[in-house]
Amino acid sequence: MTQQHRGDVVDLLLDQHRVIRELCERVSTATVEGREQPFRELLRLLAVHEAVEEELVHPYVKRRVEGARAAVAERVEEEREVNKMLAALDALGPANPGFEELFTRFRKALLAHADKEESSEFAGIRSATRPAERSAMAAAVRLASALAPTHLHPGNESAARALLVGTPMAMMDRARDLIRSAMPARAGGNGADPPAS
Repeated sequence: MTQQHRGDVVDLLLDQHRVIRELCERVSTATVEGREQPFRELLRLLAVHEAVEEELVHPYVKRRVEGARAAVAERVEEEREVNKMLAALDALGPANPGFEELFTRFRKALLAHADKEESSEFAGIRSATRPAERSAMAAAVRLASALAPTHLHPGNESAARALLVGTPMAMMDRARDLIRSAMPARAGGNGADPPAS
């Protein structure tokens, strides 16, 4: 992998989609006892990935890609639905008898959403940006990914609490905070677009 590849946010997001697809497959094909680890890995990656999209990708595409506002609004609505299912899956837990059926619906919605992102938003970012911009965005994504929590938050153990503020939502909040704190340093301190080279 070249330095340019590692520094391109689109390549980084596409790689995350690849890992998301792999984790979905692992959860789907695992025994009930074997679902926990790949599900938790999927949950963590999705928390970071969705926060990155919400804080970085969607706003950037709306500002910089002509005619993209409607497509972004559709992707955001899809993410809301996927996140509701993710919170419900987390509340159920991988050993619950209802987990498999809900996960099948979740996986179908998630992967359809990812395909649409790749053909619209990611392609738009690539066409509307220079390498330096994509590199600055990739740095924020890597920082959020590295610092995102890897364990359940204490106090979110009950199913009722998990449905209200569940682990996926807490993880997304933390990832959003990390992205927000990383971007001003990369974008001149004002949260604006990364500087062009």
